[in-house]
Amino acid sequence: MTEALRHDPNCLFCKIAQGKIPSSKVFEDDVIFAFHDIHPWAPVHFMLIPKLHIPSFAQVGQEHTELIGRMMVLAPQLALQEGCRPYPDGGFRIVSNTGAEGGQEVHHLHIHVMGGPRPWLRG
Repeated sequence: MTEALRHDPNCLFCKIAQGKIPSSKVFEDDVIFAFHDIHPWAPVHFMLIPKLHIPSFAQVGQEHTELIGRMMVLAPQLALQEGCRPYPDGGFRIVSNTGAEGGQEVHHLHIHVMGGPRPWLRG
């Protein structure tokens, strides 16, 4: 059984997805929300989150297959929309930190999508 709630009232990303905290929205549908990172590491840097509160990839179960697949298919589409140059000369990076040792700071599953001309500040 996975650890997932519809919303966590104390979660920063749940509040952003619900519009309770302002963000620079990139995309939204019934199950996914994407927004620009407030401290970007690259010229293009946004995050994809599920609206369902899942603390990290460590809690992803078989029941999340369609959701995670949708996020991964959406990532390259939004990367191009937000200014990444097309493959193979352009491109982007997809990163998801999981747990304390993985560098996760906000405990709501999220995927960073970063791209644009190098060098970047980090990564």
